[in-house]
Amino acid sequence: MRPAIPDRAGDPVSDAPVLNLPNALTALRVACVPLLVVLLWMDDGTLGPARDAAAIVFVLASITDFVDGAIARRYGLVTTFGKVADPIADKALTGVALIGLSALGELPWWVTVLILIREVGVTMLRFWVIEHGVIPASRGGKAKTLAQTVAITMYLADIPLDWWPEARAVAMGVAVVLTVVTGIDYVVRAVRLRQVARGAAATGLTGG
Repeated sequence: MRPAIPDRAGDPVSDAPVLNLPNALTALRVACVPLLVVLLWMDDGTLGPARDAAAIVFVLASITDFVDGAIARRYGLVTTFGKVADPIADKALTGVALIGLSALGELPWWVTVLILIREVGVTMLRFWVIEHGVIPASRGGKAKTLAQTVAITMYLADIPLDWWPEARAVAMGVAVVLTVVTGIDYVVRAVRLRQVARGAAATGLTGG
């Protein structure tokens, strides 16, 4: 059986108030998006202190993604707002960083397009199968998220080392591979979930 870990999308909604710590962290992540844009394009996007600040903002915002879900589950603070806003905040943060880097000519556009198509596609698949169940996040999916975070941070930061361009390219390559592999895996699991659900429904109708 494929190992899975908690996924905020599959958590039952509690009667907790919308104004709670996990949702505040999600809102903070959303607020980091325009700040990241400003820092990334400051001084026409040239490498320097602003780029290092952009990398720091991106890392701190990404950390809230790992923290808010854990807090929500541990203390029963899962809300509908959080389940909807959390993935939106994640994709907005990642999307802005990738699009900005590609617009500056530092990251090939095909990489940005591929990653964004995968992320949006998986979100659409979640809605496609939601009536039949929730596909839990796999360890590969979390590894993909971590790889993307590391690679994007390496592209954002201004590190004056000769080997840094090659290292960040390798990191992004790993992220792209994990993005594609986990995307295909998610599609397969979504189709299987739909087929199982339809089979169960058909059995129920004919079983009387």
